[in-house]
Amino acid sequence: MPERTPCIPPVDSIVEYGAYIDGKRVYADGITASLGLVREHNLTEDGPKAFVWVGLHEPAAPEVEWLAEVFGLHPLSVEDAVKAHQRPKVERYGDSLFMVLKTIAYLDHDELTATSDIIATGEIMVFLGADFVVTVRHGSHCPLAEVRERLEDNPELMNRGPAGVLHAISDHVVDRYLQVADLMQLELEEVEATVFADVSSRDINRIYQLKREMLEMKRAITPLQPPMAALPQRRVIPNEMREYFRDVSDHLSRVCEQVESSNELSNSILQAALARSNTMANEDMRKISSWVALLTVPTMIAGVYGMNFDYMPGLKDVWGYPAVLAVMVTACTLLYRGFRRNGWL
Repeated sequence: MPERTPCIPPVDSIVEYGAYIDGKRVYADGITASLGLVREHNLTEDGPKAFVWVGLHEPAAPEVEWLAEVFGLHPLSVEDAVKAHQRPKVERYGDSLFMVLKTIAYLDHDELTATSDIIATGEIMVFLGADFVVTVRHGSHCPLAEVRERLEDNPELMNRGPAGVLHAISDHVVDRYLQVADLMQLELEEVEATVFADVSSRDINRIYQLKREMLEMKRAITPLQPPMAALPQRRVIPNEMREYFRDVSDHLSRVCEQVESSNELSNSILQAALARSNTMANEDMRKISSWVALLTVPTMIAGVYGMNFDYMPGLKDVWGYPAVLAVMVTACTLLYRGFRRNGWL
């Protein structure tokens, strides 16, 4: 049998950790010591439960396995946290909860082109227990430092325990959804304006790329709606926190509706752009055909009189050349006026 890789404490991947007692951060030497301090407090003191919050960023497998031994995490959830690329979900393993949240970030760009990236996605995995919260983040965007600082500045919020941290994280992620959805809506409105402008390149590749980004956003957000709606019914969520999770679920529903509406709008814009391109192509063909017809008349007359025949009308007459020119000009003028009247020119 191959030798088992030893589990090691997280070093490079750890973002921050801390023990929180009575809503305030208590420093201890290491994660294990922090957990021991918290559990000793919970055994001897009544009131709000103390807990440990550990934050990791793209950890290696041995590091997560070490945390699994310390906190008693289920092997299946540990495997998901290491491999990432999971669908949004909420699963219960014994007394702990495992939640996967997709994160979305809007990438700034000076000008949207067919090859520019608009949306970046990542993941946040949350292990929730009675006295611990472990967050594993994949992707360089949507850091949780802002959430931690906001909770630490308000001991009342931190006193809500691990469920309060989960609510703050999910609320933070859903708020990011709303921000990105609003920015994408502005992008769609800008593209829509160019499609119906009098002078526009109508770049189909750019519109299709924007539609593809909308589908990527939809795949990241929509699957989270059922798990988030069922989360307040989980036993690990205290009764006093359930209303807060319902509020997050309502915000998520609003974002999903907006994303669905934007996705339908992108479909309409793409179809309109294709229709406008076909219409412009038809208009160009009509103009080309009109000018070809105008040039055909004098070319035909000149071609007839360019034949080497002795007996042709007007060859021996003084008025022959002016008469042929007059016929050419008259025919071209009548054709031009007819094409202009019908909107071909």
